[in-house]
Amino acid sequence: MGYSTDIVIIGSGIGGLTAAAMLQERGFSTVTLEKNATPGGSCSSFRRAGYTFDAGASVFYGFSDNDRYGTLNLHDRIFRKLGIEVPVIPDPVQIHYHLPDDIDIPVYYHKEQFLSRLIERFPSEERGIRAFYRELESVHDILSALPAGSLEDPAHILSVAGNHPAKVFALALKTFQSMGGTARRYVSDKKLLRFFDMEAYAWAVQDALATPLVNAGICLADRHLGGIHYPVGGSGAIPEALCSGIRKFGGKILFNTEVSEILVSSGKAEGVRLADGEVITAKAVISNATVWDTCNRLLKDIRYRIEDDDYHLAPSWFQMFLGIDASVIPKDFNVHHIFVDSWMEYSMPGGTIYLSLPSLLDPTVAPPGKHVLHAFVTDEMGRWKNFRIRKSTYTKEKKQYARALLKRIEKLLPGIRDAVELEIFATPFTHERYLNRYKGTYGAQLFAGQNVLQKPQNRTAVRNLFAAGDSTFPGQGVIAVTYSGVSCASYIARKLGNPLDYL
Repeated sequence: MGYSTDIVIIGSGIGGLTAAAMLQERGFSTVTLEKNATPGGSCSSFRRAGYTFDAGASVFYGFSDNDRYGTLNLHDRIFRKLGIEVPVIPDPVQIHYHLPDDIDIPVYYHKEQFLSRLIERFPSEERGIRAFYRELESVHDILSALPAGSLEDPAHILSVAGNHPAKVFALALKTFQSMGGTARRYVSDKKLLRFFDMEAYAWAVQDALATPLVNAGICLADRHLGGIHYPVGGSGAIPEALCSGIRKFGGKILFNTEVSEILVSSGKAEGVRLADGEVITAKAVISNATVWDTCNRLLKDIRYRIEDDDYHLAPSWFQMFLGIDASVIPKDFNVHHIFVDSWMEYSMPGGTIYLSLPSLLDPTVAPPGKHVLHAFVTDEMGRWKNFRIRKSTYTKEKKQYARALLKRIEKLLPGIRDAVELEIFATPFTHERYLNRYKGTYGAQLFAGQNVLQKPQNRTAVRNLFAAGDSTFPGQGVIAVTYSGVSCASYIARKLGNPLDYL
């Protein structure tokens, strides 16, 4: 038993859903397969006792309705294309940093307000600070002028290069640069360079020297241009809207449906086999899984195997989802915070604490008089290897670790431990189990010094098998995987003879 479609998509992460929506709107038939009962993967929401929690992502770029920001307002352009509305709330502060060396700096939407705070802390580096952030903005300006499409599509590359030769040449040169290397051309203060490391680590989970300048130019400039926003009702509003767009144009999304194998014949993907044995054939297959899950689990031929060290394996997370009494949150407390006790430990598992309180922007995600608090730190599967899921020792260890994190958080929020009314914990095991992510990883990253274009693109070693998501260019983050989905859809649509219109 089985049936056929034009494109089958494995996983309903944002990259896969974006590709499905763009292709379905163009007239291709798509079937999206999701293991869980809800879409979104790391960009999803879940509800408990009146609280709505973000499973992962909570900072969202790409919702500017000003098309001057080019390809970087992708969410707004995509939803306009689909005729779907996603209400969002602008956030005046992207992140509030609480770092060693008395570095306490909010990153305001208004660039000059942010730079003034940073210069106030490092007055001798004013010229270098301004020059460095101008450099990031120049990258953003180039990217904003270029239409989104596949870097593997010769027709797209020739079109963009022909229309924007100077910008393409300038961007090509910048792909060889890192954020940290660029920063060192302008500033020398070691404490300020540490701050730049955190600017990178906040979203890339790598220091500035390991972070491509192109990626930094997207995030660290767009926050002052397009800005960041929060979708009303939680992060799950984004995948739900993409699903609505897919269905609107006749596409199928099958939940509680797990893929066990990508079917390959003579080096060509021909469809998938589901866990229940059903087969779906297709002209093209898109995997939204990590590169390890795709090549080592879904592809059965060992010739396609990817080793752990073929790419940098990003860490996983330990997460706390807390329902708390609102009285413990100070007036004018910002939504997003990053807290570091020691520079010696910031990049080690648990060294950097991320805090998010989205109910400060959107009260609908918490009961009256309460707040949602999402706190998380990097973690590794190995730390939990001696524990077994659902065993009392596993539960006890999660609670003990959470108590230690709350004690640290209490430096920012005195009394937080007594204000907790609901608590849910997630470890790397949770990410592996529910998100089908190899070792619970945040994804595949480049090693320091690699060119950003060495990131895997949408094509794979198997003909007609394509990839979208954080294992592909440009990398981690919701707006990045959205770009990967657009790029993937663009390549497939041209290959199948019905190219997408530029957004």
